[in-house]
This record gives sequence, C-alpha cells and structure tokens, in this order.
Amino acid sequence: MTKKKYDVVGMGNALVDMEFKVSDKFLVDNKVEKGLMTLVDEPRQNELMSVINTAEAKKQCGGSAANSVIAVSQFGGSAYYNCKVANDALGKFFVEDMKASGVSSNLFADRLEEGITGKCLVMVTEDAERTMNTFLGITQNFSTQDINDAVINDADYLYIEGYLVTSPNGKSAMQHAKQFAEQQGTKVALTFSDPAMVKYFKEGFEEVIGTGVDLLFANEEEARIFTGEEDLVKAREALKKVAKRFVITMGKNGAMIYDGDTFIDIEPYKTEAVDTNGAGDMFAGAFLYGITNGHSYASSGKLASLASSKVVSQFGPRLEWHEAKEVLEKLLPELS
Repeated sequence: MTKKKYDVVGMGNALVDMEFKVSDKFLVDNKVEKGLMTLVDEPRQNELMSVINTAEAKKQCGGSAANSVIAVSQFGGSAYYNCKVANDALGKFFVEDMKASGVSSNLFADRLEEGITGKCLVMVTEDAERTMNTFLGITQNFSTQDINDAVINDADYLYIEGYLVTSPNGKSAMQHAKQFAEQQGTKVALTFSDPAMVKYFKEGFEEVIGTGVDLLFANEEEARIFTGEEDLVKAREALKKVAKRFVITMGKNGAMIYDGDTFIDIEPYKTEAVDTNGAGDMFAGAFLYGITNGHSYASSGKLASLASSKVVSQFGPRLEWHEAKEVLEKLLPELS
C-alpha cells in the first residue's frame, strides 16, 4: 500500500501563544479562573497583559492542534495544518514559525485577510498548572472555506481540535472535514481539548462525532464529563460507543489506551513539572506520529508519555528539535 503524503493533517485555531509566569494571587486578584481555557475579548486580554511582567514572555505559533502537528513534524513525520490568521505582524510571525517547524499549511503570507490574529495568554503558576485566556481574533471565522480538502484525501489521519466547536462555522468545518475524510478513507482523530469545552459544548461534540470517530483523545475529567460517568472504568466503557480507539491521559499517573481490542496501561515517566501547558498536545502529536510510522499502540503510548514528561519539565508547550530527536533515540530500541 502506497504511503500517503501526510501522516497527519490537522485543523484548529491558529493562535500566537504568549506564556507568562504568574502567582495564584494574581489569578485571584484579576478574577481569572484557574486551570481552564477561557475565551475573552481583546480589551480583557490587553487588560491582563498590562498588569503582567511581560519581560520573560515566550512567543510561539500555537493553538492546541498546531502544537500537535508540530510534534509530528519534529519526530520525523509529515504534517499539514488548516487554520486562519490575519495580515498583521503576529499573523506573519505565525506563518514563518509554522514553516520553520516543518509543517505545511493553507497559509501564504501574501494572501492573508485583514483582521487581528488570535492570541492565547498562557499563565503558568508555581504548581505548574496552566491557565489560558484566549482572544480568538480572526480564527473565530475559521470555516469550511479554509479547509484544503485535497490534503485530507492525501493523509493517513485527520486530526480535529475540539476548541473549534465553540462557533457555528467552526463546528460546521469540523463536520465537513470529518465527512470528507470518511468518504476518502482517511481516519479521523478528535481531541476534546479542554474540560470546559466538553462541559459547555457537549451537544456540539455529539453532533460532530455522529456515528463515531477512529481515535479520540481525552483526559480523565473530559472522559467523565462527556460520558456522565464518575467512575473511570464505566467512562471508558461508554467511550467505546463513540470511538473505535481512544486515549485517556491521566497526568502524573500516565495514560490508558484502548486499541480496539484491549486496554493498555502506559506508565508515566517521573519528572519535575514546571509547566503543564502543551502536555496533552504533545501526547497526541507523539502518539499520532508513532501509529502513522509503523509503531504499535503500546510503543507509541510510551513515546508520547516520555515526550509529554519532557514538555512539562520546562517552560513552554513544545520541545526543541534536538530534544524531540533525543526522546526518539532514547526509545528507538523499544519501539516496535
């Protein structure tokens, strides 16, 4: 069977991530709900930035699925990203950073629309937990017209970011891409992205999932909220009704993978967490790289666990190229 051009084609919000270290007191004083992704307007985001020490800000092209497809590329896979940025300084920064990350996209610097590129203000507290306030900007207009159907046809997996469910046009784009992928024989992976998404947009997810997806990524809380089952064993059984295979990440307790037949426990790698932002994105990206490049679900889970443990041990949602290579080389003898 001929290998397709892309291992993974992603779709999701295009945001420039701006990370800052803050205290719990800062979150309380500024009425920021800890541990969640909250959508805000630009004045509110600017208000927060005006009282944060921006000297140590780390800026990268991002968004959940963007981080994941970049991880696929860093490990040696081929990836493409469908998204939307504006013709402004941050939009052009996003385009160039995506290129530098080895990911193809539907973006061309000389064909960007007028508007404001989305920004994600990532606030990391001393306990390593990330809290995000996101101004979507032009990415909230991401629609079916921004999707390159041809690349979906030439991909092993379509990877859909759950954050898109918040807008009618985003949800329609999710449904269109999923339906097209299924018609072309491209497998469909979906990530719930955030507990708040599942809590407030559960019906939207049910509409997108329809008769089911090939692969679902969720953390413990998202799995419980979506299924309505507090017991994780019952929740994982309920997920079998909507996903042929799935991954439930469990933070410091590792992860649980259902490969369509059996459950596989993935052990965590001990690490000193300083920033949990991007851990789930890295897990998904590394796992997708593994299963699209000849590795088993168990070994792909091991790679994803090690990679995400590396991410949380440092500031920022991504690895450097040499770090991804080191993670892969460390596990190569065990990958199968």
